[in-house]
Amino acid sequence: MRCRVHPALLLLLAFLMLVSTVNSTRQENDDLTNQTKLFNNMSANMEIIYLIRGPGVDEYPEIGLFSIEDNVNGKIYVHRPVDREKTPFFKVYFDVANRLTGHIVDKSLIINIRINDVNDHAPEFPEKEFNISVKEDHAAGQPVFQMLAVDLDQENTPNSQVLYFLVSQTPVLRESGFRIDRVSGEMAPRFTLLIGARDYGHPPLSSTATVHVHVQDSNNHMPRFTQDHYNIQISEGWASQGVLRLGVQDGDSPSTAAWRVKFNITNGNEEGHFDISTDPETNEGILNVIKPLDHETQPAWSLVVVMENEEPLFSCEGGQLRRPQQASASATVSVRVTNANDPPTFHPGTFIVSEVDGAGPGTQLGMFNATDPDRTAGQIRYKLAYDPANWVSIDERSGVVITVKPVDRESPHVNDSIYVIIAHAVDDGVPPQTGTGTMLLFLSDVNDNAPMLRPSSQHLEVCQSAGDKPLLIEAEDSDLEPYSNPFTFKLDSTWGDTEDMWRLGENRGYSVELLMQRTLPLGDYSVPLLIGDKQGLSQKQTVHVRVCSCPNGFTCAEPLVARAGVLPGALVPLCVAFLALAAALLLLLRCHLVSEAKGQGRSVPQDEGIQTLIAWNEESRADPPQVVELDCLARYRGAQRTPGNESRSDGGGAESGSLMPLHTVPLPEPFSFPDPQLSHPQGPYLAFCSFLVPPPGDDTPAWGLCGEEVDGETAQDHFLEQLCPPAVLGRPGDPRVRPALQAPGFSRDSRSPPIGSFRNVLQILSQFNSL
Repeated sequence: MRCRVHPALLLLLAFLMLVSTVNSTRQENDDLTNQTKLFNNMSANMEIIYLIRGPGVDEYPEIGLFSIEDNVNGKIYVHRPVDREKTPFFKVYFDVANRLTGHIVDKSLIINIRINDVNDHAPEFPEKEFNISVKEDHAAGQPVFQMLAVDLDQENTPNSQVLYFLVSQTPVLRESGFRIDRVSGEMAPRFTLLIGARDYGHPPLSSTATVHVHVQDSNNHMPRFTQDHYNIQISEGWASQGVLRLGVQDGDSPSTAAWRVKFNITNGNEEGHFDISTDPETNEGILNVIKPLDHETQPAWSLVVVMENEEPLFSCEGGQLRRPQQASASATVSVRVTNANDPPTFHPGTFIVSEVDGAGPGTQLGMFNATDPDRTAGQIRYKLAYDPANWVSIDERSGVVITVKPVDRESPHVNDSIYVIIAHAVDDGVPPQTGTGTMLLFLSDVNDNAPMLRPSSQHLEVCQSAGDKPLLIEAEDSDLEPYSNPFTFKLDSTWGDTEDMWRLGENRGYSVELLMQRTLPLGDYSVPLLIGDKQGLSQKQTVHVRVCSCPNGFTCAEPLVARAGVLPGALVPLCVAFLALAAALLLLLRCHLVSEAKGQGRSVPQDEGIQTLIAWNEESRADPPQVVELDCLARYRGAQRTPGNESRSDGGGAESGSLMPLHTVPLPEPFSFPDPQLSHPQGPYLAFCSFLVPPPGDDTPAWGLCGEEVDGETAQDHFLEQLCPPAVLGRPGDPRVRPALQAPGFSRDSRSPPIGSFRNVLQILSQFNSL
């Protein structure tokens, strides 16, 4: 059913659909327009229809709010209430179209619809309840809080203007409370609980909010000491906490700034012996002794302690805030210091003495001086408390410090040339007290240390192919200037052909370059250097260089292993000791066997001359060598053997002066003994040797083991002992067996043929007299 047309809408169509206003409270199906005629060049007999579109019709924010009757009257209807606070304005387009074809026959007509406001919203506070705090000493008339209400109706109209008012106050007090400013809403310090806000619309709408006001206590009570004077006794020489507690009374709320107090000693504490703090729980003052007191210096003290609250004191007189001139209280503390045994005092407590580095025992460094501060001075004894290197001693009575060992500035106990000595002075009081003094011994440097290689320069490696690459050798000196760098570096030419293999490059003062003179064979080399400091003090140092193969051109195939444990130089005395022990054991064994052979008086069969060879200078081999036993038997009668009187045979016997080898071996000719005592004309000379021949492809020289006998007895015990090193034994228990003979010029790098070793052995036998 259609409702009646609003008069405003009829007026709207009367002015050709110009701006109209519609009440937001009109109900749906209210018609907004009346039929109107169009004046244009279209046919009057054309059948037309009316159309509208836009927001409120077929667009957001409100679709379907408006509609138009499409017959000839063109009435516009609103179908539900319009909320101005949601959509205050609509822009609708009006069209006329041919009913048959649907074509628009004229330009669109724009209808601007502005919704008039009505007072349908009351002012609202953002919250229904507020909690605020107000200080007790807040000045009267000063705002402390602002209430603000918001009205959603149209701005700058009576519908949205708000009036604030006080509704109620609880409790109602005569001289204290709150009032509300009628325009700004700010609250002055007058007590209130309920605030109202009302607009000026018709009819006016209003709302309220509750305010809970908490009045914070302020400092309107001055603190008081529970007593005005205190007396205490304190023993001298001690620092202690809580020697006295000062009681306090305050009428303000506990645990607030108006109740808490702070203390200050205003008189009697000029030297800073005392300190006072506040107990946060009880508000008492705690007196502390932070520096020990001395009865002999000052036996009594009088302290003035003042206290005041953390918050300034105020008073309210006639509604006006006042700040009193006196806001603090004071008390007096009398302190009596009791006497006690004081520790000795050093004069000075720390002092410096100087001495030259290396000063020997018996050097007087200085003297500690301590006194007893007590009025009745006692005897003082001095004792060393700290002497880490045990360099000094101290006289118990005089305190004189004397060295008992040479002092060394380079000692690890010396820091920056300073050696610290600490002494105690002990009195004879009851109980005994101890004082502490410190002597700083400054050691002036002398040139007592020659430069030496840095650990990183002691073992180096270089690629065999990188002959022109220098090795950097760095040195260091424990001495200071002018006894340290720049250093001088020089090759030690006394060590063989060092200068043929190595040379020194650029000297940088603390380092030098080492270069190969030529491409050296792979292996380990020892390069001796003489390193000197600025003053010329030098010592010999050895650089161990490893020449290695480098497949990649710059890195050794096998990394340089750190030399840990025993160094080669340290192995020499160990080897000597081992060889000496082996020689002693061999001598004892030989003497025992010789004496046993003499007692039995038996001859030595020829077949016992075969011995076993042991290579005494070789640690290990990859391939075991072949052992070939070559025995030779020679009998001599007379002082000399010539080529004419020798014969060769594979048999086991021989005539006088003939040589009968068991195996054919090249022999030197002629062969003779220049010393008649060693040719033994009274009996046959028996010699036999065994040889170790390396496997094919190994050019290591052969080794020989020889023994000798004359008429069944060992001849000239000193002969082979002088000639051969006591390193290897042959067949155990055989008195004829002697240590191995090494061919002259033998070395691991020798390329002499193995068979030549036997000839060299015989040459040694022929030349023994020259030894």
